[in-house]
Amino acid sequence: MSRHSYPALTRRMFILGSGAALGTSALPMALRAAVPADSAMAVVAFDGDALLAAGSNLIRSEDNGKSWTALPVPAAILGLATHPAQPGHLFAGLASGGVVLSQDGGRSWETRSRGLAEGEVDAVAVAAGQPDMFYAAVRGDGLWKSEDAGGNWSLAIDRPWLEDAERDPLALASVDLATGMGGIWIYAGTPAGLTRVPDCFCRWQDVQPGDAMDALVAGDTPPSEAPLPRSEPVRALASALSAPETLYAALPSGVWTSRDGGVVWSHVAQGSASAVAVHPADEKRLIAALDGVLKLSRDGGANWTTLAVA
Repeated sequence: MSRHSYPALTRRMFILGSGAALGTSALPMALRAAVPADSAMAVVAFDGDALLAAGSNLIRSEDNGKSWTALPVPAAILGLATHPAQPGHLFAGLASGGVVLSQDGGRSWETRSRGLAEGEVDAVAVAAGQPDMFYAAVRGDGLWKSEDAGGNWSLAIDRPWLEDAERDPLALASVDLATGMGGIWIYAGTPAGLTRVPDCFCRWQDVQPGDAMDALVAGDTPPSEAPLPRSEPVRALASALSAPETLYAALPSGVWTSRDGGVVWSHVAQGSASAVAVHPADEKRLIAALDGVLKLSRDGGANWTTLAVA
C-alpha cells in the first residue's frame, strides 16, 4: 500500500472531463457545469451532507452547491463510493491505477489494489451493513471484492451474461433487502440493463417480483411489472440506506426510481442522466448530472434545482 498526497488545485487549474488520457484541456471557466455529462461528471456522491462530483478531478461542496472546492486525484475517477457512517472516507475506482481510498474527504489518497486485476475500474460500492467490504468492477474482467477495506482483493464472480454476451457493470449498489442469504444483494447497471447477484455470488439474475431467493433456486424469473427500459444502459445506481427498497438509476432517458427493490420503476426526471446519488440519511435528497448540469432534489426527484458550478 502506498500513500500519495497532492497539493490543492486552484479553480483555474481544474480540468474537467474523465478523458484525461485522451488529451482534454483546461476550460476557460474551470468549474462550469454546462459541459458534456459523460465527460465532466462521471460520478456524483454524498459524503455525509457534502456534495461530490468527479471526472478527471474531484469537486466538493459543503454548502449544498453554493460554492465548490477542487481537489486532485491520482487519475480520472470512474466510480466513487462513500462510507455510510464515517464522512470523509471515500473509495474511488480509477481509469488507471486500480482503486484508491481517502480518509480526509478527497484531499489525499492511498492506493488499495493488492491482488486486484489490472484495468479500468468502472464502478465501486461499499457493502450495506459491512463498511469494510468493498466491491469493484474491473472492465473486461469481473466483479471483485475486498473484505478489509481494499487491503486485499479476490474475484467474486464473472461479468453478468445478458443478451447473449458478457456485460461490464457500469454501476454497482449494495442493497440490504429482507430476502436472500443475509439479505444483501449487489445490483449492477450494465449496457444491457439491470441485474443483481446475492452476496453468496452464486448467479446473476434479473430483478423480479416475489421471493428472490426462491426464484434463484428454482431458476424461475417472472417478469417485472414495470422494469427499466431494456434498450438503455444503466449508467449509475444509488441505494437509499435509510430506505433500502428505494433505488435510483441514471439512464440516457433520465433519472428513474423504484420503491420496491427494483421491480417497479417510475420516471422522475427527463434528460440524459450520467450520474445520480442519494443522501445516506434522507432517501428523498438527490444529486444528479442531467444533460451535463448538476442538479439537486429534496423531494425524491419531483422538483430539481440547478447547481451553478462556476
